[in-house]
Amino acid sequence: MIINTGGRTDTVQYYTDWLLNRFSEGYVLTRNPLFPNKVNRYELTPDKVDCVVFCSKNYKPILPRLHEITDRFHTYFHYTITAYGKDIEPGVPSIEESIQTLIELSKLVGKQRVAWRYDPVLLTKKYTVSHHIETFDKMANMLVPYIDRCIFSFVEMYKKLEINMPELIPLSAQDMDGLARGLGSIAEKNGIYLQACGTNGDYTRYGIHASGCMTLDILGKANDILFKNLKHKGMRQGCHCIESRDIGAYDTCLNGCKYCYANKNPHKAYENYKYHDLASPLLLGHVRPEDTIIQGIQQSFLAKE
Repeated sequence: MIINTGGRTDTVQYYTDWLLNRFSEGYVLTRNPLFPNKVNRYELTPDKVDCVVFCSKNYKPILPRLHEITDRFHTYFHYTITAYGKDIEPGVPSIEESIQTLIELSKLVGKQRVAWRYDPVLLTKKYTVSHHIETFDKMANMLVPYIDRCIFSFVEMYKKLEINMPELIPLSAQDMDGLARGLGSIAEKNGIYLQACGTNGDYTRYGIHASGCMTLDILGKANDILFKNLKHKGMRQGCHCIESRDIGAYDTCLNGCKYCYANKNPHKAYENYKYHDLASPLLLGHVRPEDTIIQGIQQSFLAKE
């Protein structure tokens, strides 16, 4: 099975010690978002976990101890660095600091295990199409020696976003085509493998690939291992990723990104943080008498030698 550490929250930035504790103790508990009294247990041991996939906007807190995981497990790292400032991503380090941390991460784990995520791409009066193209160009020049690929996606216009970001300008088909053309041209110039994530749009004419960002092919090549030829069900419409198990929890990320889908609002995350216990197998709180613990299915995707 594939363990995902960062789909529901930025575990690496805000819960590094807890995460390392879980891998040290060899198991984790995660509450079912739809049925809160059901708690899944997953063994965090090399014989049960094929690969650990990370996704974060700041790996700095975990770098000194990352070897505790990479020495034992196959891994892959998604690093999100966008064009936005504190007005959109209040808890995220500056672009310059983020790029430096990505470089340090890449030197530790190898560029073949690092994907730069430039997403979501959204528009405001400040963050225009030309601003994205200019910023992406500068970042690509600096990051090309340290990344396996770059992944971008267009922002999803869901109801909550309209409330949290009234300044958002809806992306037109012309906007998306212009952005794809610009990003594709820059990627080609720098020799970067660029792919779109979670979009049904076809931008192959600009050299943009539509394959999933977390596939067994990507994870296998990054770690020099062979997986079975399995169908990738995806996590949502337009997604081509392999299924994984997320060990985080919603409404716990303190980054405060305006476009966030995983938090109802930033205040909720700060309220929940007080329930975090480094020693608990759950990211938030503890197992309650009314909870039912279910052993999660952990079927290996690895091909037999």
